[in-house]
Amino acid sequence: MHVKMERICNDFTINIATANGTGSQSSNLIILNSMFQMGVPVSGKNLFPSNISGLPTWFIIRASDKGYQSPGDKAHIQVLMNKDTWVKDLESIEPGTVVIYNEDVKLPVDRDDCPSFGMPMTKMARGINPKLARLMCNMYYVGALAHLLGIDQDILESAVANQFKGKEKAIEMNIRAISEGREYAAENWEDAIPYFVERREKNPDSFLIEGNEAIALGSIFGGINMLSWYPITPSSSLAEAIIQWLPELREADDGGATCAVIQAEDELAAAGMVIGAGWAGGRGMTCTSGPGISLMSEFIGLAYFAEVPGVIWDVNRVGPSTGLPTRTQQGDLTMLYEASHGDTTHPVLIPGNMQECFEYGWKAFDIAERLQSLVFGFSDLDLGINRWACKGFEYPETPMDRGKVLRTQAELDAIENYGRYRDVDGDGIPYRTLPGSGLSPMLYRGTGHDEDGVYSEKADIYRDNMTRLKRKIEGARGDLPQPILREEKELDVGIIYYGSMENTIQEIDDILESTGMKVSQCRVRALPLSLEVDEFVRRHDKVIVLEINRDGQMYGILRKEIATELVPKLYSVAFSDGLPPRAAEYAEAIIGTLESFEVCLLYTSPSPRDS
Repeated sequence: MHVKMERICNDFTINIATANGTGSQSSNLIILNSMFQMGVPVSGKNLFPSNISGLPTWFIIRASDKGYQSPGDKAHIQVLMNKDTWVKDLESIEPGTVVIYNEDVKLPVDRDDCPSFGMPMTKMARGINPKLARLMCNMYYVGALAHLLGIDQDILESAVANQFKGKEKAIEMNIRAISEGREYAAENWEDAIPYFVERREKNPDSFLIEGNEAIALGSIFGGINMLSWYPITPSSSLAEAIIQWLPELREADDGGATCAVIQAEDELAAAGMVIGAGWAGGRGMTCTSGPGISLMSEFIGLAYFAEVPGVIWDVNRVGPSTGLPTRTQQGDLTMLYEASHGDTTHPVLIPGNMQECFEYGWKAFDIAERLQSLVFGFSDLDLGINRWACKGFEYPETPMDRGKVLRTQAELDAIENYGRYRDVDGDGIPYRTLPGSGLSPMLYRGTGHDEDGVYSEKADIYRDNMTRLKRKIEGARGDLPQPILREEKELDVGIIYYGSMENTIQEIDDILESTGMKVSQCRVRALPLSLEVDEFVRRHDKVIVLEINRDGQMYGILRKEIATELVPKLYSVAFSDGLPPRAAEYAEAIIGTLESFEVCLLYTSPSPRDS
């Protein structure tokens, strides 16, 4: 009896298991870009080791007409190329998973409950170029997937040309390998699979971009003129993108440089250069990850107390210590907000998509100069170095905000009793002069100082100064990016989240809704918190604080900063294993937390006989 196979369109996950350093990233990006160019909503996650070559790497491609961008909870198609993970990869898949494998690995595929398709990929690659066979064989699973899923050949060839731009020989060989893989599959694999891709209407202006590159473009647009950096995964590509794009996007009238780029000897030196640039009136920036922030903390305190503008981007990886350098987390939030010793609070911008990465790239400089403060941008590995769909960037129509800078003697004379740290306007932000302007004074102090910048250890002067600094940062709450609210009519449960969780929240919401639960959403986009967050909590009976770390860092900040009477409404759902968030795990954790809450109410509420 013939059983009709259910066809599943644009709704599946591919897990590709290879070894790092074998050229598989190019193959994977060709698949990702091809599906994207066909208009298929698609996302890719690169799970790679922290070494140069040899260790296992996985690339997860998720196609979803609903726009889901999390890695998904299971693989529907498993590609086996790495002998070191072969057995475990096979054991981990569910029955019915389609398996595509390289026969030349010479390991068994002993899953009778999974349709399996083998191809002698290495042998076939040797037929094109024996020396490059280890790299070329990956293109054969590209051809295999193209056949099974129905990816257009012209789209594939365009993706190859883009991937190897300017390398005609490489383009020719890789197209040949893909074509041979497609032909082999068509001639030797009789069984069809349920999954296929179908063209969708694609916005002609949309493109795939990494978060780091979007931040880099925003920084260039925002007038960066000093970049200091020290390489560290996963922030290095941010600096490299600035270096790459500067010559194309900015050129001085005389053909000279528009931005000083310095690879510092360490992160501490990089932070010091940012402070030097800010003191001189420039727009200085560095980018790093958690270990770099730890090293920079002394200079961060100097910038806070001396009130020097600058920008530091933290692309969060898993800590503490060296941790997991190539995995993602939101574990640096508290550190950024309160970095350095003593009492400090810093503005933190938290993008959740590519448009915001670009926007905060330029906006961070405006805020830093307006507040005369370091401003932190807070991204993470998932957002920073994976590719995301973007519909283009919105450019501001207003000029740069250079803050309270006095540029002429007349401006200086207009301020009665000018002092570098005197609060003239009542907003906690003093006026400053710049070196080279001919105006004085330009003294900045990281030691105790009075309103004139004169050294002081008097208790009342220190207290008043610290109170003003707090007022300055607190006053920025309404000017920083405000939270994004998506509220249901039912105000039973609200979820507060931030950053890259934006790309998983809708799938979490849909899972919760399938159980009958209606949840509102509040995405925090900056610290210190907007007063709108208080009001969101006030409107809801129970509020889950959802984040990608162990200790619930945003939950802790909320408990300190929102109105005391609102604190009992808050519940933490914090989880981190280094992988991008999977929607089902977080949805289950939310349900479990709310059920525990109801149980607590049951045991603490008075019984009918007590009432």
